[in-house]
Amino acid sequence: MSAPLLQVEDLTLKQGGQSLIDKLSFNINVGECWALLGRNGAGKTTLLHTLAGVRSAPRDEHQGQIELLGQPLTHWPPRQRARRVGLLTQDPSEGFEASVFEAAQSGRHPYIEPWSDGTADDEEIVQHALATCGLNGFATRRINSLSGGERRRLGIATLLAQNPPLMLLDEPLNHLDLPWQWCILRQLRALAEQSHGLFISLHDPNMARQGCTHALLILNHGTWLAGRVEDILTRTHLEALYGLKLRQLEDDRGAWFVPDIRADMQSPHAPL
Repeated sequence: MSAPLLQVEDLTLKQGGQSLIDKLSFNINVGECWALLGRNGAGKTTLLHTLAGVRSAPRDEHQGQIELLGQPLTHWPPRQRARRVGLLTQDPSEGFEASVFEAAQSGRHPYIEPWSDGTADDEEIVQHALATCGLNGFATRRINSLSGGERRRLGIATLLAQNPPLMLLDEPLNHLDLPWQWCILRQLRALAEQSHGLFISLHDPNMARQGCTHALLILNHGTWLAGRVEDILTRTHLEALYGLKLRQLEDDRGAWFVPDIRADMQSPHAPL
């Protein structure tokens, strides 16, 4: 049996003296689409950046281990790591002037030799990624002419152009309207089913329940839950996560959750 794309064992993360995650253990395999849910400040972005190697991975064995394709994450040189794991950040830098094609082509940097413009195959991959995200005909547009949703889709297209087997996405549906949210989520799920593994930070448990295979919940004071969506995304677990009462609705697609507006709700400003 081949090694998981990502293997996390007993990972502990802290920020400012606060325990975000204690002894987290889970694997991401090809074919799996994981949802990551937690309240604001729970540590979702910190976790994603750590798994991508952007934030220093633990070097102390007592803080846990992260393995990428069977090798410690820290053993991969940056260029080789970028061919195997990619990160869509929550707020990509927009401080440079570039065309849509140039921005998406940056996803091919791990494969393009220095001072090279890339090959015809690289260009085809970029154009296909743009088309997948509804950006056909946008190649020569400047980034600063795009709407917030179009910029978000450009960020996703850049990750698709990079095409690593493991993709980590921090709120990829942010700024997207409802049709594009479901379209992108379906495309990401299909990508996982074909040949990838995905780990996606989301705020909507219904999107996670309908579009993902597995879920990781970051709860209070370092506690967590991980497993298949039907086992993890339950009303009991979600009420504990968000501190509000939910109503559970059922149809032929399974469970859906909506806030019970008649019930008292814990203040969103209450500490986790």
